[in-house]
Amino acid sequence: MAELSVIIVNRNGGDRLEECLASVEKDGAGKDWEVLVVDNASTDGSPNIVARRFPSVKFVRNSENLGFAKANNQGLGLSRGEFVLFLNPDAVANPGSLSLLLEELRRDPGLGAVGPALFFDENAYQVSFGGKVTFFREMARKSVLNAWRKGRLRRLRRRRPVAWVSGACLMAGRRILQSIGGFDEKFFLYFEDIDLCYRIRTQGLRVIFLPEAQVFHAGGASTAGVPYFSRLEYRKSQLYFYEKHNSASSQRLLKSYLRLSARLGGLFGSKKEEAKAFRRDLLGLLKARRTGER
Repeated sequence: MAELSVIIVNRNGGDRLEECLASVEKDGAGKDWEVLVVDNASTDGSPNIVARRFPSVKFVRNSENLGFAKANNQGLGLSRGEFVLFLNPDAVANPGSLSLLLEELRRDPGLGAVGPALFFDENAYQVSFGGKVTFFREMARKSVLNAWRKGRLRRLRRRRPVAWVSGACLMAGRRILQSIGGFDEKFFLYFEDIDLCYRIRTQGLRVIFLPEAQVFHAGGASTAGVPYFSRLEYRKSQLYFYEKHNSASSQRLLKSYLRLSARLGGLFGSKKEEAKAFRRDLLGLLKARRTGER
């Protein structure tokens, strides 16, 4: 059994995938780590980068885009590490940061998962952790708390327990991942990391944000060219997450908000045809949820 398995789900990751793998290679030099790239039918030539530059990486190529959750579970099933790191292809770890995450998990048997501080640059941190997700907390987070937290993140130096950490860089023990069945594959994209952390915590284990570990995360590498698709998938996953974890009243509030926003045309960009299609599909999705269809 390897010490650590690093699983990277790639979808047109391009040059950023090469930077990601180079940072893992540097941190894992001389250690019993394995790296697996599960490719979701990339068309940008990124699989060739892996074959040419990183021959020791285990590469799995899917003929279709299976989604983030299912592809990560695919990698989990093929891996052999005692601990598992799920890492986005547009994430580049600062030297030693992945080792810090691993040391934290080894040190604390009550810890189920750990995540680092994510940043765009040295002055722009990302909100990569949070508390329980409910309608009012989401509204507060997006309107006020995210901006406030981004300022505080530069000053955070101590580990802290949280409800979830971002799946852009999330490390957990194999045993707990297997016991909860890995990611819920009903999530195609978005919210699967929050759901995973929730289920880890139901097993009596904690989730920790570790700011000493630092990872650059560009964000949106797989979805930049398909904003309509990614926005709709976000709403699908959000609705499913609320149905799975939140009260009926919280679900009703979310659906009412989405229905109103769709009708007002406030959820998408300025392209009229795309906005019209998005409103149509979102309203159709909400109607299907109301009639119990999926």
